[in-house]
Amino acid sequence: QVQLVESGGGLVQAGGSLRLSCASSGRPFVLNAMGWFRQAPGKEREFVATINWNGENTLYADFVKGRFTISRDNRKNTVDLQMSSLTPEDTAVYYCAGASSSATVTSTGDYRYWGQGTRVTVSS
Repeated sequence: QVQLVESGGGLVQAGGSLRLSCASSGRPFVLNAMGWFRQAPGKEREFVATINWNGENTLYADFVKGRFTISRDNRKNTVDLQMSSLTPEDTAVYYCAGASSSATVTSTGDYRYWGQGTRVTVSS
């Protein structure tokens, strides 16, 4: 059974930082691109960041550029999202996802595997 499990969410004040981590089990994702998405209350799930299979290529949503960094460790089957300069607008449930391809992709339809999400709340 393939599982993606996110951790690291929580409550943080505006301007603070959080590091989200995603661990995979049941299937290695070393040849797959990985991504982070988020979904705020009442809004659709949106793309945040993606990283290709070997970590050499990354893409970010415009609203997180310069603030968030995605990384992966294929030896540990983990993908992290370092978030800084957080604002209340970053409040959402953050989801880790495994793509069907090895290249960076930004559409939810390109991802086959999803975690259950971890909640991030940024207070003002």
